[in-house]
Amino acid sequence: MSSITIRKLDPAVKERLRIRAAEHGHSMEAEARDILTGALGASKTLIPGEPTGLDLYKRIRARFAPFGKIELELPARGGDRDPPNFD
Repeated sequence: MSSITIRKLDPAVKERLRIRAAEHGHSMEAEARDILTGALGASKTLIPGEPTGLDLYKRIRARFAPFGKIELELPARGGDRDPPNFD
């Protein structure tokens, strides 16, 4: 894990962070971590150029788009079965 120091933080912002942390029962550090994780996404690795799930979706869609829309015919449903007899 890494750590950072935030300099020149407006005192009003720090106070709002303190209040928000207290409301959630967290330390200010834990609250700041939650805020940053929420703002930047839950990904543990934020490496520029790293493939994401959306990239995979786009690649799959591009590969199969020339084939057009595929319609699957669903088989008809049968009637209800008789309940089991436990005699």
